[in-house]
Amino acid sequence: MNDEKKINVLHCTGLTKTFSDGHQKIVVLNNINLTIARGEQVAILGASGSGKSTLLHLLAGLDTPSAGKVWIAHRNITRLSENEKSHLRNHYLGFIYQFHHLLPEFTVLENVSIPLLIRSADPIQAIEKQAKQLLLEVGLEKRLQHRMGELSGGERQRVALARALVTKPVCVLADEPTGNLDNKTAAQVYELMQKINRTLATSFVMVTHDQRLAERMDRVLTLENGEIVG
Repeated sequence: MNDEKKINVLHCTGLTKTFSDGHQKIVVLNNINLTIARGEQVAILGASGSGKSTLLHLLAGLDTPSAGKVWIAHRNITRLSENEKSHLRNHYLGFIYQFHHLLPEFTVLENVSIPLLIRSADPIQAIEKQAKQLLLEVGLEKRLQHRMGELSGGERQRVALARALVTKPVCVLADEPTGNLDNKTAAQVYELMQKINRTLATSFVMVTHDQRLAERMDRVLTLENGEIVG
């Protein structure tokens, strides 16, 4: 790993999440310690209910841990207000979900432009230029004015990837990003993620059930009973 990759972009210590069902305490995550370096690709495996998605939410500051601390770009987010956490997410993180949450009433170009419209005072022409360039990178330059209902599942997931990357985040958190895709399309989406990783040194933390995809990452972690076991 080169010097650039040694820069840590995400870090957590003692990360714990518990719930109570009124009778007993349920431990979802127990004392997780994890560091993600710049440009590193990490896969998180585990059975359903093992805490994978909860871990992603805690790392992103979308949920509050019962114990432990999380740092994004060396800032302890457990000490930040909700507005400060939102600002940090918008500048440092990107998100890809199994169900991509694209807006069906908007075009491909509009969906990818939205994160920049939220955070930037740039003219719309400049924002659309950035979005178009990224859509070119993911092979959707001929689909700019199409709406989501006119796209295949693989195309929609590429739109979601472009939307996650348009703000040039240092790390992308992906929750089963290929879960609804056939093997060929899943491999194509993963190759795009690899390309982005190589060219922009973007880190990826990917929750997946796909062992074959996981093994192509830099590290594979397994969550079992709320703990990292491998």
